[in-house]
Amino acid sequence: MDDKTRTELEAAAFRRLVDHLRQRTDVQNIDLMNLAGFCRNCLSNWYMDAAGEQGIEMSKAEAREIIYGMPYDEWKHRYQKEATAEQLAAYEVNRPDHD
Repeated sequence: MDDKTRTELEAAAFRRLVDHLRQRTDVQNIDLMNLAGFCRNCLSNWYMDAAGEQGIEMSKAEAREIIYGMPYDEWKHRYQKEATAEQLAAYEVNRPDHD
């Protein structure tokens, strides 16, 4: 497989992941962090980092809106639930070593 095709396939898979996460508003970020070690915020940070590597300035808010499909505050208001004691305890045990 050539590099161009690989990049196109990776981009398509990324877009599908983002779309899936936008549809699954029932899945909380803390659950993603506890199970997979990353969440929507991590993904938006990685997106922002990639933009920066290409010389594109992007704010954290702009990157989050790309991933969430709406302003982050709106998503939190609509979909984010208070973390349970169990979720917080699991996060403390499994906390990834990154931002």
